[in-house]
Amino acid sequence: MSKLGQLGNKLHKGEVSYNFIGHRKVWFIVSIALVVLSLGGLFARGLELGIEFRGGVEYEAKTQITADTVQKFGDVVKATNIAEIGDPVVTTINNERVRVQTKPLTQEQVPVVRKAIADAAGIPADQVTSQQIGASWGDQIANKAIIALIVFIALVFLVIWGYFREPKASLAAIIALGHDVLITVGLYALIGFDVTPATVIGVLTILGYSLYDTVVVFDKIRENTRGITGSNRLTYSDATNLAVNQTIVRSINTTLIALLPVGSILVVGTWVLGSGPLKDLSLALFVGIAVGAYSSIFIAPALLALFKEREPGMQALNRRVMAKRAQGTATGKSAGVEGDLVPAAAGAARVQDTPRATGSAPAPAARPMAAGGAGRPQPTRKPRSKRGK
Repeated sequence: MSKLGQLGNKLHKGEVSYNFIGHRKVWFIVSIALVVLSLGGLFARGLELGIEFRGGVEYEAKTQITADTVQKFGDVVKATNIAEIGDPVVTTINNERVRVQTKPLTQEQVPVVRKAIADAAGIPADQVTSQQIGASWGDQIANKAIIALIVFIALVFLVIWGYFREPKASLAAIIALGHDVLITVGLYALIGFDVTPATVIGVLTILGYSLYDTVVVFDKIRENTRGITGSNRLTYSDATNLAVNQTIVRSINTTLIALLPVGSILVVGTWVLGSGPLKDLSLALFVGIAVGAYSSIFIAPALLALFKEREPGMQALNRRVMAKRAQGTATGKSAGVEGDLVPAAAGAARVQDTPRATGSAPAPAARPMAAGGAGRPQPTRKPRSKRGK
């Protein structure tokens, strides 16, 4: 068995444990810092909306696709020196067509860009198609995405509540989901990637991934805390921490396996293709999967334990467990001072103070004699086998 497998086995059995729940203040501080940084990026820089949201002009032309096609057409469009054109988005389609998206242009500027693209593709200008994309269509997409997010969160709350029969588990999962989305969107604002419909798809996808990871941990917590109020061995936080340790290796393995292909797509989409929906989708997935794994291990279980331990039943359980541990600690200290001596039970016979020689046999105890029978020989009983019939 590999070292990671041995570690996972020890974590599952409780032989090795890390106090995730006990350090929840540290995780909360880290998450708050990330959320504040994300909000700062959103308010200071804002999101770079793609052409689908802000509107613009989209050109398509047939050309031979090579390794430098994206860079070539991007430079050609920038060379028109149109101030309003911004940074064009160039993508390839089926290895035979190129698509160029720019910011909104006037009727006089559209033919200029079309001719530049045609010259770069080596085709007549009338074979380059162009269409204006209004911002109203992007508003419709944004509104539908917001509605889908609200419906998704509402359904998640109800499903988790129904499955675990615990509204606090639903609340903890929803907070973790909001944490993941906010950090992912904030990173988009800080990096400056365009937000496209592919980005929206990626964000909705990571919600499902993060939720799946959280539900697995919560299911183990439910298993460990079943009937916990009837004992005084573990607190709710102890049982929750055990569940996190039992599932952490599985969470790490799943996350790494998911991040490897997504990271490869992100590298190809960013440094090879340069731009396009592949880059937008892969970035949202990569960041969301990593942050979702973090929240399912460090945030959601800690929030659930924090909410549950405010209940009167769990507070009474904590007092019983702490009292038992304090009693055990005191007994252990007392035993260590007295040399591990155990007090004699009440009514036990005392050891005679008369010293005996070493190696001498103990004297036989005298049989009690009846009153008035002093000096009279006592009858002896023969063995049953030698008695007469």
